[in-house]
Formats: sequence, structure tokens, C-alpha cells
Amino acid sequence: MRIALFATCLVDGLVPDVGKATVRLLERLGHEVFVPPGQTCCGQMHINTGYGGQAVPIIRNHVEAFATADVVVTPSGSCAGSIRHQHADVVRAHGHPRLADAAAEAASRTYELSEFLVDVLGTTDVGAYFPHTVTYHPTCHSLRVLGVGDRPLRLLRAVRGIDLVELPAAESCCGFGGTFALKNADTSTAMLADKMSAVIQTGARVLTAGDASCLIHIGGGLSRLRSGVRTLHLAEILASTAGTDAEMKAVAR
Repeated sequence: MRIALFATCLVDGLVPDVGKATVRLLERLGHEVFVPPGQTCCGQMHINTGYGGQAVPIIRNHVEAFATADVVVTPSGSCAGSIRHQHADVVRAHGHPRLADAAAEAASRTYELSEFLVDVLGTTDVGAYFPHTVTYHPTCHSLRVLGVGDRPLRLLRAVRGIDLVELPAAESCCGFGGTFALKNADTSTAMLADKMSAVIQTGARVLTAGDASCLIHIGGGLSRLRSGVRTLHLAEILASTAGTDAEMKAVAR
């Protein structure tokens, strides 16, 4: 299967190890992965702040960049949610019916990482090894927009050596929400405080999630508290085997 990685602008610009881990994982499972050079942002920032018209050329670029892929996999529930539930509607609303059809077709080939592994490849055991205490935060878009359910947890439970502990009030938002954290800083900070308290309560040394944006938000707060809790994307844990980067990072920290 020829898989295209949609890295997302956040992963590409701030946490490239997440994209590398996704590629490493999929290749270990026997698949060819390529990264279309023309990819940029999915346009979610523009759409969610009311600039749908400005998102149209971004969506067109996205559709063209991934036109030749059998499937598109992204390590982001947020971006997958935008592609699947916003792209076609936005361009159709701005008078581009043919592009809307193409966007809908591209969306039908697009999967968040845990969805792809469980639903398309039919596997939960990806051969990972991560001997650390971990707790999982289900991000809002993956949970509420995509409905990934317990797929990430099923994958994590199959990781060898892991001690997976339940996160209290797991389904509560971390307070990031993209521009929400900027426009409603005080509320966002209060929500973050609740989430950090829950994470620390678990005694876990590692917090994982399927969206780098939420992990950056929570991780920044945990770092300022000197909590000793580190954040790793789900892809990094699933790609981990003995002595690999993510496994060693957790030990070194």
C-alpha cells in the first residue's frame, strides 16, 4: 500500500520527530510511505476563525498534493477532522462544487493514525516496546469529531513493557483549542491547570496523545511546574523499540 504522510504544519515546524516516528512505524509494518513536497497547512486555522474564503486555495493545494496517494495518514486528529468534516463544505459554500467533490474524495482516503492502524490494517499490536508508566489524554477533535473511541488505548495496551494508567477526567479539554487559547487565555489556563493536576495525580512519567498541539500546550505547563512528566506523541511510543529514540528519551529525562 502506498501511503502519503500528511505531516501537518505543526509537526513539520515544531515537532518533526512525530512525523519521523509515523514514517518509521508504517514502514516497519511493511508499507511504502512518501511525503508529498507540496503539502502545507490543512487550512483549519483559517476556517475556525471565520476566514473560509482564504482557506479555499489552501484546500485546493491539499487536494492536489495528495491526489496520487492510495491513502493519507496523519498523526493529528485535529487536522484529520478538518479534512473530513470541513474541507468539502467550505469550498462548496464558496462556490467551488468541483473542488468540493475532489475534497470529499480526498477526505475519504484520509485517516488519523490510530484509525488507520486499527480499522484499515486491522492491527493493535504494532511490535512496540516502551517500559514506562504512561497515561493517555484523548484530544477533543479525535474524540468528538472523528470518534476514534478507544483505538489509541487498544494500541497502547498492546505495547510491551508499558504500564498504562488511567487519566482522571480524561475526556475534559486541556484548554488549547487552537486560537481559543489566545482569545480566552484565562479560561484556557484554568482548564490547563485542571488537566495538569489530573496528569500528575496518575503518577505517570509520560503523557501521550494523538495531537501534537495538545501535547505542546500541556507539556509546556508541566515543564513550568517542574513536574517531571514528559510528553510523547502516540506515534513516538508506537514506533518505539528497545534503544530507539523515544524509549531512550524517556529514560534520559
